[in-house]
Amino acid sequence: MDILTYLKDNIVYLDGGTGTLLQNAGLTPGEFPETWNILHSDIIQKLHRDYFDAGANIVCTNTFGANCLKFTENELEDIISAAIKNARTGAQQSTGKQQKFVALDIGPSGRLLAPYGDFDFEDAVETFAKTVRLGVKYGADLILIETMNDSYETKAALLAAKENSSLPVFVSNAYGEDGKLMTGASPEAMCALLEGMGADAIGVNCSFGPIQLMPIIKKLLAVSSVPVILKPNAGLPKSVDGKTIYDVAPEEFAKSVSQMLKEGVRVAGGCCGTTPEYIKALVNLSKDTAPVEITKKNLSVISSYTHAVDFKNRPILIGERINPTGKKRFKQALMENDIDYILKEGVSQQEKGVQVLDVNVGLPDIDEANMLKTCVSELQSIIDLPLQIDTSDTFALETALRRYNGKAMINSVNGKQESMDAVFPLVKKYGGLVVALTLDEGGIPETATGRLAVASKILNEAKKYGLGVCDLIFDPLAMAVSADKNAAKTTLESVRLISENLGANTVLGVSNVSFGLPSRDSINSVFFACALENGLSAAIMNPYSAKMLETYYSYRVISGLDDNCTCYIENLSSAPKPTENTSVSEVDADLGTSLNRAILKGFKEDAAKITEKMLKTYEPLSIINNYVIPALDSVGKGFEEKTVYLPQLLMSAETAKAAFEEIKLAFSGTSQKDKKCAVVIATVKGDIHDIGKNIVKLLLENYGFSVSDLGKDVPCEKIAEEAVKLHAPIVGLSALMTTTVPQMEETIKLLRKCAPWCKIIVGGAVLTQEYADSIGADKYAKDAMESVRYAESINNSLN
Repeated sequence: MDILTYLKDNIVYLDGGTGTLLQNAGLTPGEFPETWNILHSDIIQKLHRDYFDAGANIVCTNTFGANCLKFTENELEDIISAAIKNARTGAQQSTGKQQKFVALDIGPSGRLLAPYGDFDFEDAVETFAKTVRLGVKYGADLILIETMNDSYETKAALLAAKENSSLPVFVSNAYGEDGKLMTGASPEAMCALLEGMGADAIGVNCSFGPIQLMPIIKKLLAVSSVPVILKPNAGLPKSVDGKTIYDVAPEEFAKSVSQMLKEGVRVAGGCCGTTPEYIKALVNLSKDTAPVEITKKNLSVISSYTHAVDFKNRPILIGERINPTGKKRFKQALMENDIDYILKEGVSQQEKGVQVLDVNVGLPDIDEANMLKTCVSELQSIIDLPLQIDTSDTFALETALRRYNGKAMINSVNGKQESMDAVFPLVKKYGGLVVALTLDEGGIPETATGRLAVASKILNEAKKYGLGVCDLIFDPLAMAVSADKNAAKTTLESVRLISENLGANTVLGVSNVSFGLPSRDSINSVFFACALENGLSAAIMNPYSAKMLETYYSYRVISGLDDNCTCYIENLSSAPKPTENTSVSEVDADLGTSLNRAILKGFKEDAAKITEKMLKTYEPLSIINNYVIPALDSVGKGFEEKTVYLPQLLMSAETAKAAFEEIKLAFSGTSQKDKKCAVVIATVKGDIHDIGKNIVKLLLENYGFSVSDLGKDVPCEKIAEEAVKLHAPIVGLSALMTTTVPQMEETIKLLRKCAPWCKIIVGGAVLTQEYADSIGADKYAKDAMESVRYAESINNSLN
C-alpha cells in the first residue's frame, strides 16, 4: 500500500527528533550528522528501528542537511544511498506490525534567496533537485520538506520535488512566535501556495512545543483541503551540563498532540528533543482516535509572500495601472527599462487601497518574458500585495509564474481550445486563480446565456486538469456602451447568471464600458455599482478615480461589510489626492523627506539620486544621522511591532546602503571618532545556515558598525582569534540546528578566556532566552533588529 492510499483512512505517525539522539550517541559539536549514515550506520539503523517499534508509520532519512552546497556530488550520493538503506533496514528489523514508509528528508539550504539574498531561485531549485533525484534513485517512498522558514525557498524545494519525481510530497514549515514565517508568510498564505502547487500534505514543525503551535494548526485546519501535519518540539530547550534538554515530557506531549488529532490533524510526530518514547506515548494515547474527515474548502484564494486574499471577501479591487495600454509614460518606462517608475506605480496603487496589482508589460518591441519576470520580482521585493500576471504570451506567463513568490492571479484563459490547452497545465503546475474570458472560437456571445455557456465549457475543461470552480474567476467582458447601447445590460446579466448558475466568482475590467465617451468616471462608477449589486466579486479598476473609490466604500457600508463605517470614514476624507503618475519628488518637495520615503519604500535609485543632491548642501554626517538612520529606525520599529516583514526590512536596508554609497563616493568617509565599534559575527562550527547572520550584518553595517563576518561553519578558535585581533567589544554567534548549538557554548567558553571584555550575542531558530542564559551568553536576540539595538547600547556605553 502506498502512503497516500493509507493516509485516506488512517492517522499517520511520523518519527521524532534525530539530532539530540545523535548527540547523546556521541556526535561531536560541528560534526555533520549526515555522515553518520556511513560512519555509524548501526546507530542510525537502530534509531529508525526504535521509531518503528514505537509505532511510527514514517521515518525520515538522516538527510536533513544533505545537499550539494554541503557535500560533493559523490559524497551526497553515498550519504543518501546509505541513509535510505539504513531506514529500510530499520523497518525490516522492527517488530512493529503497522504500515511502514521511508521519507527522504529535505531541510533548508541555509541560503537566503534573491532579491533579499544572493541565492538565485533556479540555483535553489537545482540544489534541491539533486537531492530529490538521488532519493528517487535509491527508493524513497515519499519526500518530506521540513523546517522551511521562507515561502520562496519552500516553493523552490517543492518545485524541485514535483519536477524530478512522482513521489508524494509532504511540506512542513517552521513558524515564529508571531505565527508567521521568517519572511512574513501567514499559514493561510502558505496553504494557498502549497495546495496550488500540489503538495499532498502541509503543516508545521519545529520552533515550539505542541501547545504553542496550536493556533497555527487551527488556522491551517480552517483552510486546508489536504491533510495537515503537526510535528512539534518537546517544548523549549535549555542547556544542562553541556547537553540540550527540553521541558515537555512524553506524556504531556502526547496529550497535546492527541487533542489536535481529534480536531483534524492527520499526520503527527515530533521534532527537536522528541525520542521514540514520545512517539510511543502518542501512538498509545491516540490509537483509538478516529481520523477526522478531510473536506474540500473550495476557497478562491491568491497569495503574496505575506498573506492570502480570499475572494469570498468581495469586492476585491485590482489596480490596473501597471499596463502600457493608453499610457505613453508607462510605455516609455518599459522601453527604457525604468523599473523604478513601475515600482512607484505599484506603491501608489497600494497606498490607494487596492488588494491586488495587475501586471501587464506587453509591448511589441521588448522581451516580454524577461521584462515580466523582472517586474514581478522587483514588485515583490518592495510590495506585499498579490499580483495578477497579465499576458497572452504563454512563455512569458510561465516564466513569471515560476518566479512568483506565492499563488498568483492569472489573466487569462478563454474558451478557445488552444488557450485552454496552453494555460490550464500551467495553473495545475504552479497554482493560481485564473481569469476566464467568456469568448471562444465563435467570438464574444451577444447574449448573457451565450456567455454562460462559454463559462460552463471552460469549467468542464478545467475539471479535466483537476481544477474546480474555485480555481476560476470569470470575466463576462465589459463592452463599450458607445458602440452598443445594450452592452452594459448584457454584461451585468452575465455576471448574475454565472454567479447564480455556476457558483463562480466574477471579475470585470470596469473602465472598458465607457470607452470613447467623455466624463468616463461617471459611467464607470455607476456601472461598477450595478455590477456589485449583481454579484461581481472583483474589479480591475483605476484606483486614482475618486468616484470609483466612493462607489466601492459606499457599497461596503450599504452591504454591511464595513463595521462602524470605519473604512468609509478613513478613506473618503477631504485630504488631497495625488495625481495618477505623481513621482516621489513631486509628492515631497523637501529632499530629506524624499530620502526618508525612498528608504521606507525601497526605491534604491531614488535614494541614490536624492543623496547626491543633498550632498551639495548637507554635511554627510547630517544626512546619515538626521535622515538615513531615522528612516531605518522607523522600518525597524515596524519590524519589531510585526507591521513590517523581513523582505521590506532588507529592501529598506539595501536602499539605505545605496545612499551610503553616494556618501562614500563624495567623501573619504567619516572621521575615526564617528565610527562605531567593531563587531565579529559567525555561524558556529558545523552549521552552514547563515541567513540570520547575513541579515544582522547588513543592518549593523547600515547603522555604522564595522563588521567582521567570518562566514559559516567557523571554528571557535578562529572566532576568538578575530575578537582578540580587533579587540571587538561585541561578538555575534548564530546556529540553526540543535546539533550545532553546543558548539556555540564551546565558543562562548573560549571567548570568556581569550576576550573577557567582549559581549556575546546569540541567535537562531532553536534558541530561547533561558538557553542563552544557560550557555553564558550576554544577550539573546530573537531577531536582527534586537541585535542592532543591543549593539547600539554597547557602543554608546563605550563613548
